Order: sequence, then structure tokens, then C-alpha cells
Amino acid sequence: MKFSRTSASRGAGSADVTGFYDDDTGSIQYLVADPQTRKAALIDVVLGFDPQSASTDASGVDAILNYARNEGLEIEWILDTHPHADHLMASSLLKDRLGKPNGIGAKVTEIAELWRNYYNMPDAFDPAGDFDHLFQDGDRFKIGELPVRVMLSPGHTLGSITYVVGDDAAFVHDTFMMPDVGTSRCDFPGGTAGELYDSLQAILALPDRTRLFVGHDYGTEYRTEPAWEATVAEQSRHNQHIGGGRSREAYVKQREARDATLPLPDRMLHVLQMNLRAGRVPAPEDDGNSYLKIPMNRF
Repeated sequence: MKFSRTSASRGAGSADVTGFYDDDTGSIQYLVADPQTRKAALIDVVLGFDPQSASTDASGVDAILNYARNEGLEIEWILDTHPHADHLMASSLLKDRLGKPNGIGAKVTEIAELWRNYYNMPDAFDPAGDFDHLFQDGDRFKIGELPVRVMLSPGHTLGSITYVVGDDAAFVHDTFMMPDVGTSRCDFPGGTAGELYDSLQAILALPDRTRLFVGHDYGTEYRTEPAWEATVAEQSRHNQHIGGGRSREAYVKQREARDATLPLPDRMLHVLQMNLRAGRVPAPEDDGNSYLKIPMNRF
């Protein structure tokens, strides 16, 4: 993990947000803290996974937990925005270690139904058993004394959610990318460009000063260091795909054309069958080992 960076609280009602960059997948993991109570939440934390050897690695998780401990933060929540296709989520591991509740969007149950078919595993996946909270659009809870509102933000997946924390931070996952890159793909099962456009517009309706924290960054030809924060105003004016008031029709045409050129993430078929279990590996078989099932010639 080469990069971490903190976006400091702006005062009352504003969170301290530390982003941790996962080098292998270009994912950003977040530690969100109420500076008054020192209570915190983890969002979209990555458990290392090597698709060549199908082995896991918790060193990145350890680094984030050590950082929280050194900062005197008490983690209250383990949160994910959606079942990720490019990295293995650390939700289950963190729940076991910390004894704190985990959560994800309620429509994960519909995503699980799609993937039972793709994996031909009709009895697989029980999100209600693996996640303590399945958040609905509009649900509210707190991190310390900071209010959190859940927004359903479909498009990338049918069940993606955004966490709006306090009065000036939103964790927008695979909707926006940085303004100089544009937006995220929406060609996975259950994703649609039209719904993604609507989700982007709903996020842009937040106050202009709201800090939007994205789920991924891979740099650009002109920017080699990863970045993950931009305001609503910056995204609205400068986003390469949607800035300046681009129409829904033009956006959908551009997004679908771009997605048609993209390969599957190299971890997708491995990690989704675990992420639909909150990152748990399948139960060991009679030889004591766990196994993954990979569909052939489906994608």
C-alpha cells in the first residue's frame, strides 16, 4: 500500500476521511472518523487476493487497523457499497476480528440471485446471514455523532449504494471517477448506463462543497499519483463524461461504447462468489480445503 491521505474535517458536522490506496486493484479504502467522539467506520476495505494462486493476504487490512489504533479510533461499522467485481472484500474478516456489524445495500439479494444462475449454484449465497445490515434507500444511522444517509445509486450494479456522511462527505464508489477520468463502467450483470446517469445526477444534487470520495483511480497519462477526492462542483463542471450538463442520451451512448471495449476484471469470477458471502471463502470440503467454481465460456 503505497499511498494514504487524509482529508481533514472542516469543522462541526464534518468527518475526517483517510483513504488507503490498494496498488493491485486501484481501489480506495476509507476510514471515516467523527473527530469529536473518535468513532469510525471502514468502507470498502480490500482483502488481498492473488488470482494466479487463489491465495489471500491480510497485510493491507492489518495496516489500516494499525493506523486506526494509532489514531485512537474505535471502529463501529464495517461497510461496503456493493459486491465488488475487481477485489475481494474484507468485510467478513473484519467482522470476525472486530466484532462489529457489517453492512451493504439491500439489493445485494437480487445480485445474489443473478449470480446463482451464472455459477449454477442454486443454494448459494445468503446475504441476510452474512451481513448484519442490508440498507435500503433513505436509511439513516450514525458514525459517532455524525449522521449517515444511504442513497441507492444503481448503474454499476443494480444494488450499489452511496453513504452520505455528515454535511460534506459522500462515498460514491463505482459511479464517479476523478473528473479527469470520467465515470465507472456499467456492463456487469444488472448494470445499466441509464441508471448510472440518473445516479450521477442524484449525487450532483448534493451541495456543491460536498467532498465526493470515489472507489477507484488508476492515474492518467498526465497524473501518475492516485487521487480520490473531488467536490460536487468540480465533478459537475469538469467531469470528462458528464460535466457541463451532458444529456442522458449522449452519456448512455458514450458509456455503452466505452464499456464494449473493456475486458472483465481478472479477479471477477473468483471474488464475486466470495463477496456475495461478505468476502468469506467457501466452506472447506472433506479434504479441509476450500474451492472456487469458475463458469466457462459465459462471458
